[in-house]
Amino acid sequence: MTRYLARSVTEHSDDTIPLFCFPYAGGGASAFGRWQRSLDAHGAGVTVVPIQLPGREGRIGEPRFTDLWALVEDMDDQLDDVLCRPHLFYGHSMGALLAYSLAWRRQQRGAPLPLAVALSAYRAPHLPAPRIAEPGASDEELIASLAALGGIPQVLLNHPDFLSALLPVARDDLMLCTGYTASRHRAAARAAAPVRGAPRPAGDRAGGAVLAPARGTRLRGPHHAGRALLRPRPRGRVPARTRRDDTAVRARARRRLNRPRPPAPGPGMTDSR
Repeated sequence: MTRYLARSVTEHSDDTIPLFCFPYAGGGASAFGRWQRSLDAHGAGVTVVPIQLPGREGRIGEPRFTDLWALVEDMDDQLDDVLCRPHLFYGHSMGALLAYSLAWRRQQRGAPLPLAVALSAYRAPHLPAPRIAEPGASDEELIASLAALGGIPQVLLNHPDFLSALLPVARDDLMLCTGYTASRHRAAARAAAPVRGAPRPAGDRAGGAVLAPARGTRLRGPHHAGRALLRPRPRGRVPARTRRDDTAVRARARRRLNRPRPPAPGPGMTDSR
């Protein structure tokens, strides 16, 4: 089993669809630890498969990636076998960038694509990445920016040991996010995999700039095929492991995926690198 998977895809029944979950900056596979029970309670019919990135939790001893496309290429290679069966992608914040970029790369080379890509709390791919903190920001400035996003619960701000372990990971992940260039995809045709976006609510800001307003997550246009599912998320970077109401949204999203929709266009995409 690849080290990117915190659990085996074959541990669950074949009548469920694997939902590969990509974590936010500074996060790991444990962010999705409670999702399976919650989604099962709503009859979602998916197997939650958290993606474990290098340099955190069970892979703490491995070097972290700071180059987006190097990480995407490594994930594509390591996960290729398990992505041959029908599957779904979900990414939150930085995880949204990873999920979209991996689906895009797989489309480029004609590999099997997810049935749908569900994204939350990140700008649409044709827009520049949000600037959360300056590259040379001090620890105090970085902590303040992450706390404003909800990435650090207030109760943990008084625990220096936790912060000292989090900050190096967060810095590398933010550097990784800057590796995405919107112009790389502007000439691309529509994505063959349906993309669903969930914006942050208005007023959820980072450094004075809206991180992912509704207009920034609308996916009609060159990067979207079919219907867009837009649902405001509660404030905060940590996904639904602490917000039970979001599990109902995901269950409804799964039911929507089963509705008939117009056929997606063929690959027809050219690599603009």
